[in-house]
Amino acid sequence: METVSIERDGRGVATLWLDRAEKHNALSAQMIAELHRATDELGADDSVRVVVLAAKGKSFCAGGDLGWMREQFEADPAVRMEEAGKLAWMLQALNTLPKPLIGRVQGNAFGGGVGMASVCDIAIGSDSVLMGLTETRLGLIPATIGPYVCARMGEANARRVFMSGRRFEAAEAVNLGLLARAVPADDLNAAIEAEVAPYLDCAPGAVARAKALLRTLGPRIDEDTIRHTIGELAACWEGAEAPEGIAAFFGKRKPNWQG
Repeated sequence: METVSIERDGRGVATLWLDRAEKHNALSAQMIAELHRATDELGADDSVRVVVLAAKGKSFCAGGDLGWMREQFEADPAVRMEEAGKLAWMLQALNTLPKPLIGRVQGNAFGGGVGMASVCDIAIGSDSVLMGLTETRLGLIPATIGPYVCARMGEANARRVFMSGRRFEAAEAVNLGLLARAVPADDLNAAIEAEVAPYLDCAPGAVARAKALLRTLGPRIDEDTIRHTIGELAACWEGAEAPEGIAAFFGKRKPNWQG
């Protein structure tokens, strides 16, 4: 794998690294596929007790790779649905990973980066983190990440940031429920370790069963929900606003809805 990497320690703690630092860990087609593959691998490995989702470089995840998005405008509808599906099912694989998933968030987390934090069982951020559901600024919507964002924040909190595209700092991310807490960057590793350690005293099968039960008690994110979000993302790619938004970004100009 080229865009993600896995590190394991002797306790059964695996760190799944987003490893595309030069692109701020933006989610490309390759990265989506490799994340899904790595998640399946970790889920099937009985020696893994806890997974930490972390990122190399300055940013946790800048969202969807804009080059990958631009390719969708030239694809036929079936390909668009397939590509949107790959993203959706990767997120669901992380969401249902039968191990505790702890997010280590630093730098920027936009769009899909917020979604990646939301599929974690708990996410801890540095106090300098900047987050935002920025899709609507590009003529898109937070579609495939939407169920996880709403499950994490609740609808009332999600309404505050889901549609506006505005960026918010770590303190507000904690207030929204997106991050459990924010700590100074130098304390981030210690904060993650404090979340990891209790699980090493728990029966791994019981932890997995408890997590699966909790997924049935909270908002239901089933196949119908996921397929609906896939259709919504593909529909945005077929509309007029997303091509304009992406073209404006690459052209370093304002899109036509900004005056």
